[in-house]
Amino acid sequence: QVQLVESGGGLVQAGASLRLSCAASGRTWSSYGVGWFRQAPGKEREFVAAITWSGRITNYADSVKGRFTISRDNAKNTVYLQMNSLKPEDTAVYYCAVDSGRYRDYIQPLSFGSWGQGTQVTVSS
Repeated sequence: QVQLVESGGGLVQAGASLRLSCAASGRTWSSYGVGWFRQAPGKEREFVAAITWSGRITNYADSVKGRFTISRDNAKNTVYLQMNSLKPEDTAVYYCAVDSGRYRDYIQPLSFGSWGQGTQVTVSS
């Protein structure tokens, strides 16, 4: 059973940057894709970004393309989300999740689960 712990959230002004981390424990997750999702107050959880097990394929929501970058360090069992040029509409609780299938060379956000507890990101205008 994989356990995920997110960190790196905080309160920043619009235009600032943050880097979120998702650390995994339990089973080895280097063979699984990892994704970031977020949920704003009163809204449904939405897909933000994901990276395949190999790191060769990434996918982003249109709203964050060009501003956010997902990466992984399998030696550290950690996935990162670098967030630049933050906007107030990026305010949300950010969660990471693991793909349900191993060695997939494609990204299907609906197949992700095993959620962490989340980390709050608040962007002030």
